[in-house]
Amino acid sequence: MDKSQNHHGFVRVAAAIPEVKVADSAFNAQEIIKLIRDAAECQVQIVCFPELCITAYTCGDLFHQQFLQDEAENALQQILSETKTLPVIGIVGLPVRCGNQLFDVAAVFQSGKILGVVPKSFLPNYSEFYEKRWFAAAGDTTVDSISLCGQQALFGTKILFGNTGFLFAVEICEDLWATIPPSSQHALNGAHIIFNLSASNELIAKNDYRQALIAQQSARCFAGYVYASSGWGESTTDLVFSGNASIAENGVILSEGERFCFNEQLIVNEIDIERLVSDRQRKMHGKAESNTYRTVTTCSPEVDRFSLTRSIDPHPFIPKDKQYAERCEEIFSIQTGGLAKRLLHTKARALVVGISGGLDSTLALLVCVKTCDKLHLDRKQIIGVTMPGFGTTKRTYNNAVQLIQSLGVTLREIDIKPACEQHFKDIGHDASVHDVVYENTQARERTQLLMDIANQQQGLVIGTGDLSELALGWATYNGDHISMYGVNSSIPKTLVRHLVRWVAQTQVDKQSEEILLDIIRTPVSPELLPANEQGQIAQKTEDLVGPYELHDFFLYYMIRFGFRPEKIFFLAQHAFNGTYDEETIRKWMDVFYRRFFSQQFKRSCMPDGPKVGSINLSPRGDWRMPSDTSVLFNFKSYKR
Repeated sequence: MDKSQNHHGFVRVAAAIPEVKVADSAFNAQEIIKLIRDAAECQVQIVCFPELCITAYTCGDLFHQQFLQDEAENALQQILSETKTLPVIGIVGLPVRCGNQLFDVAAVFQSGKILGVVPKSFLPNYSEFYEKRWFAAAGDTTVDSISLCGQQALFGTKILFGNTGFLFAVEICEDLWATIPPSSQHALNGAHIIFNLSASNELIAKNDYRQALIAQQSARCFAGYVYASSGWGESTTDLVFSGNASIAENGVILSEGERFCFNEQLIVNEIDIERLVSDRQRKMHGKAESNTYRTVTTCSPEVDRFSLTRSIDPHPFIPKDKQYAERCEEIFSIQTGGLAKRLLHTKARALVVGISGGLDSTLALLVCVKTCDKLHLDRKQIIGVTMPGFGTTKRTYNNAVQLIQSLGVTLREIDIKPACEQHFKDIGHDASVHDVVYENTQARERTQLLMDIANQQQGLVIGTGDLSELALGWATYNGDHISMYGVNSSIPKTLVRHLVRWVAQTQVDKQSEEILLDIIRTPVSPELLPANEQGQIAQKTEDLVGPYELHDFFLYYMIRFGFRPEKIFFLAQHAFNGTYDEETIRKWMDVFYRRFFSQQFKRSCMPDGPKVGSINLSPRGDWRMPSDTSVLFNFKSYKR
């Protein structure tokens, strides 16, 4: 892999919006040079400018003036000369003569050398844009090279630039709005990043549509998309250009410039090439035309002291901001829909749930309640079973009982201590030894009771275990590991808490809300060991296996993108900066990898359950791994 990819697959790009003066190529060249130097200072690897930025887009019939054409080429020569010591790759727009035709092109250059010239494919010829009046379209020529600034360069639309680390391609403005944009074919032929030199004017609501278009095209292409559009200084005779700058990656806008800014702008971010490659391997469809494409090799600018400018979300499973309520409702509805189908198909007469007073069983109970309500079934058909054991605290017991009562479901209470004590006698185990036998006996006793009650009531046992527990194997085999339908099986622990909070705030009465909020505040624990002298939880899960927010982060990037452990470690350091130090992240990451690979046997026979998000560990669908595979990576041996 190319040296540029030593930075964990990230490529730093920029969209530059210079101030321009219409038809003043010398002035415009100086503004472009200044921004290229700024980009180099920011260790940008590729910087893209707007369409026809060397002359300005709004020159009109002046484009046919030979003097303007000559001045544009002279300005490009000046840019090449004054940036030849800089490693950054630049992409600028200008009018260029080729034979008897004039083209609106993007010139790609690095270290004083023109790497290629890309003409615009689709020319608008409507309303305020009459580009066919001045320019020929890319398809109107048969030449494949051009002489420009005393150099011979490739000419055409099917050109890829880059190296073994990544490839990029170029399209111009209207090309993006075409029915099949050139970038679609560029991506199929290997381009990881698309740069668009644009001159898009502003109209009411146009920006929303344009941003959606940029995001959607980056998603269709599984690509980075860098968009730079004309801004301050363009003629306002009939139109206004706001200087739109956007950097997108696979459907997400990473950065945006300030529209209607009266100063030049440089919008910088990183594109994660490895993330794009991961999605392409799994999802990309279409036929490449590699025999028609030409590739120009570029040098990768060295980036010292690499750090990210883009933010890394420490909680990738949690819905954000405006989407929060909508996404929570959608997730809850998927769980409910899955359970409703299973309930109707089996003709079960009851739903049996073990209620501990913890988060997971609470969410499962809420899903059962919502399902019965939607099917117009009596909530009394739900049997909430609380089974206090050796580690049950007063707080969790009271919350379990009160929640069952406040939701109007059937309450059953069974003390499991006598049965467990009898079991210890039967197998000859000393009850004072609080080992794995002591703990698992309780978990299996509870599961046996739930199964037998379900048989008794002709019902289904609803599983409560979540995705994070499945990943870590934090469940008793043939204990809480088993159910007849696991509604939480693809809900990570960090998301469970948010879903319960959303239900508390939007779906239940005040009494139930208060109970749910206290459950959220309760430390996560299996409560299999006796409480401390103050009667409080002594066995806290996150003290034993580590913070769930770290494990969920590791899980997301390992399963969703197949990233190397060292890259996940790098991302975690960035995401949790100020929360966990390097050694803490390293410690729990090692635990995650060891447990994930050693506990596959539990996932290989997990019960049915609905897939909710992009990650699921069902052996029948998303995750198929031998139970006896070797641990791929010992994180303790990873050298910094």
